[in-house]
Amino acid sequence: MTLEFSPLPGALTAPIDEERPWVVFGACRDIEGDVFFPLTKDETDKALAICASCPVRLECLEYALEARERYGIWGGMTEKQRRRLLRRSA
Repeated sequence: MTLEFSPLPGALTAPIDEERPWVVFGACRDIEGDVFFPLTKDETDKALAICASCPVRLECLEYALEARERYGIWGGMTEKQRRRLLRRSA
């Protein structure tokens, strides 16, 4: 069974299922999704600051790495940081 969780219009929407029950606890749950797809350094810093205080940051990062998320801030890391991490662990 999959449910959609989005408390605010424009907030990040993620399916809630057995694989990702942590999404409802994310610091990003009430924030516009565009924040996590930054275009400038200031926007990137804002997204990373939100992730820094997130109680499920590691779960989010693990998901992004396993799913090979190519874009956006996930688990407190940029696309470039995640690519580096994946190369180092290969």
